[in-house]
Parts: sequence; structure tokens; C-alpha cells
Amino acid sequence: MLGGGIRVEGQNKLPDFKQSVKLKHVKLGYHYLITHLLTLCTVPLMVAAAVELSKLDMDDMTQLWLHLKYNLVSLVSCSILVAFGSTFYLLTRPKPVYLIDFACFKGRDDQKISLAKGEATTRASGYFDESSLDFMKKITERSGLGDETYFPESMRHLPPRLNLEGAREEAEMVMFNCMDKLFEQTGVKPKDIGILVVNCSLFTPVPSLSAMVINRYKLRGNIRSFNLAGMGCSAGVISIDLAKDLLQVHRESYAVVLSTEIITLNSYTGNNKSMLIPNCLFRCGGAAILLSNKRGDKRRAKYKLAHVVRTHKGADEEAFHCVKQEIDEAGITGVALSKDLMRVAPRALKTNITTLGPLVLPISEQILFLSTLIMKKLFKKKVKPHIPDFKLAFDHFCIHAGGRGVIDELEKNLELSPELVEASRMTLHRFGNTSSSSIWYELGYSEAKGRVKKGHRVWQIAFGSGFKCNSAVWVAMRNVKATEMNVWHECMDRYPVQIN
Repeated sequence: MLGGGIRVEGQNKLPDFKQSVKLKHVKLGYHYLITHLLTLCTVPLMVAAAVELSKLDMDDMTQLWLHLKYNLVSLVSCSILVAFGSTFYLLTRPKPVYLIDFACFKGRDDQKISLAKGEATTRASGYFDESSLDFMKKITERSGLGDETYFPESMRHLPPRLNLEGAREEAEMVMFNCMDKLFEQTGVKPKDIGILVVNCSLFTPVPSLSAMVINRYKLRGNIRSFNLAGMGCSAGVISIDLAKDLLQVHRESYAVVLSTEIITLNSYTGNNKSMLIPNCLFRCGGAAILLSNKRGDKRRAKYKLAHVVRTHKGADEEAFHCVKQEIDEAGITGVALSKDLMRVAPRALKTNITTLGPLVLPISEQILFLSTLIMKKLFKKKVKPHIPDFKLAFDHFCIHAGGRGVIDELEKNLELSPELVEASRMTLHRFGNTSSSSIWYELGYSEAKGRVKKGHRVWQIAFGSGFKCNSAVWVAMRNVKATEMNVWHECMDRYPVQIN
């Protein structure tokens, strides 16, 4: 401190910077050493063995041959054991699941709803009092949404047509748009689809959404179809997990996963503040994903499914009630978001990554984590728990674009750079919260930017009511080039944008 109470801010910056650079280099050196430890140990041993073999004369070689000859029974037994073990492994290992391609919903220009137009439509609806209108305006202005998200016709109409007919129209518009694009992109015929999984949490008509798809595309009569409801924004990963399990049983099959959320019937028209937030964030969206277990599809596949990790916190009362469909004091149904949500979500994430970490993190990170755990538990040392660096395990992060607060929280907890959360922020800005399909818009963004290269690993993280945190890990099979069918194709040159 100098005279007048003025602090010289830059005085210690240079030493701190130098120290951080040194620590960074030390950390990188440590990770390199541990990752390549086996190679670094094996190569000298092989060189030493080669040198020793080169010193052997003909008599030594003859003695070695005789030794192997008289131990032929042991040699054959070991060979049979190795062959049996290899065969057993090949027969019992999980079948690889390939992602051929995916397609996301993109509406027409006349279906776009700017923030100003959305506010005007909300005011003109006559549902809300002045206090609720002011509250929604503040939430929307801070939401991170842009002026090009999509509303269904039923909600742009005055007065809004919040009825079953309007919801069916929205469902057909979104689902059929995705399916048409998927069939066009992949060249797969509807009759080739053996498994269909559709997930939509809040709209459950009769016949089901999966039946609507089967009827539209005349899918075959023995198709295995499933319709998942009430599972929140993480249902997309659950659907992938279900399709993966089915593809382990049904050989040489195609599976389509269709993820969406229909918002027409679920727009809240009351004045309970906790139920008004979804009105400000949710927009039209959906994604259709084509999976395959056919060997011949390996060459044309974009990704291979590596892991799916699902964790459920429903046994905890606070977690169970933090996102809940309820009826307010006026008898109006809506989805209430508790203030506990931002406390529950990090706990659910921690549980999920505790299971995921050993599957994906390099051994160097696992050693650091285990050592701090031992110091804390066994030796009762007051050491700061080691936070695994998931940037060493993944190249792309697709964080569910549920809202600005969710993305901020994960960026902070996982210590991610702005570029690694760019896809999530831009998806929220361009398309809004599209529920379970948001992680596919984000992957489409990374593809459109030309960032996905062969061998890259993608982490899709989704949260949902219940409360659930689910992860899917994909490995890129090739350098992925964006096509004109990519949902970001026409606007990619404008992104990323600055979000206030």
C-alpha cells in the first residue's frame, strides 16, 4: 500500500505469471511422463534384450531351441489358453455402436421470434399481470437468448392456441423436419430402421409420438419402438443408452433416436414466478440421430459411442423436488423451478463424474486424485481435493443449454475456457433451450466450425428433472466436415457473437 491508500496492482503480476507458467510446464511434463511411462520403460528393455540376443553364438541358439522343444507341452498349453481367452473376449465384448449422422430441427424465417416480438406477444395474450410481465422481461434479457429462436405457430397466434391440436401440429413439424433431413443425409430408407426411440417429457398424446413417426414413414411392422416421457432434459442421453442396449441384442440393425420437447401445451399461463422461467427459455427444437451396429458402417460413421454414464439423485428430497410439474393456486399447471436447482446440479455432476472419471481420465490424473484422497482419508491431512482436469480427456464439451446459469456453473466447476463452452452459449443464443436436443445443436456447432478431428472425444452432459445428470462420450471416426444440411450452415459466419 502506498500513500493515500492506493494499491499498486501490477507490482506482483510478473512473478505470479512466471510461477504459473513454470507450474504449467511442470504439470504438462508430469502428464507426459506418466502417460508414456510404459513406452519409456519398455523401449530400453527391448533394446537391452536385442543387444543380449546379438551376443549369442550358434551353440547358445541351439540350446535355446532344445529347451523350447522339450517344453513343447507347456508351449502348446499356453498357446491354447491364449487362443481360448482371445476367442472368449471377442465373443463377449460389447458390439460397437456407430453414429452415422444426425439432423436438427430448423424452422422457417417466419417462425423466428425476437425478444421484442416475444414480449409483445406475451403482453397481448392477456394471461399475465404487470408484475409477471416485468419479471419475464428481466429473465429474458439476462437469459442469453437471441432474436432468431423458433416458436410454433400455435404460440405466435393471437390469442395463442394452447390446445391439443396446436401441440400435435408442433410435434409433426419438429419431428418430421428432423426425420426428413436424416433420411436425406444418410440415404437410409425408412424400412431399414429396426429400432425407434422417441423422447419428449411433457407431451404424451395417444397414439404416441413414436406411433406418429411410424405412421408417417410407414416403418416396418416388427420395429422395436419406445416412447419415453417425464424424464426431463437429460432424456436424450437416456434414449441413446436404451438404443445402445438394444443394438447389443439385435444384430445388423439401424436405430433412430428422436429427441424433442413440445412446448405448446406446456406454456404456463399463470402468475407464479417460479413457473414463469420456462416460458422465457424454452423454444422449438429437436434432433434425430441414426445409430448402427453394422460392421460395414464403420467407414462412413461420424462417431463411435465410447461410454454412457447415468446418475440419479431422486432418493434425495431436495433434488427430487427442484424441478417439478405442479398446479398453482389458480389451478393452472406449470413446471416449477426451485431455487435449490443451482445447488443440486453441481452435486449431481460431481456424482456423475466420479463414475465417469476412471473411464476417461489419463492415469496421471487418476494418480493425483487417488494420492490426495489417501492423504485426506488415511493420514487425516488437510489437503485440498484434486479436481480432475477433464480437458485432458475431452476435446469438445456439449453442455446442455438449459440456461445461462447452468453453463456458467459448469464452466466454473470444470475450469473450462470460454472456447470450450462456446458451442453451448451459441446454441442457447441461436436456438434457446431446446431441452434434450440441445447437445446435438452444440455438436453441430463444433462440426460447422471444422473443429472435430479424427480421434477427438466429445462429452455430452445433460441434466433433467428427477434429478438426473447423464453423460455420453463419443469418439470421432474421421475429420468431420460440415455440409449444407448442417443446422448452422447459413449463420456460421456470424458466430460466435458477443453476449451481454
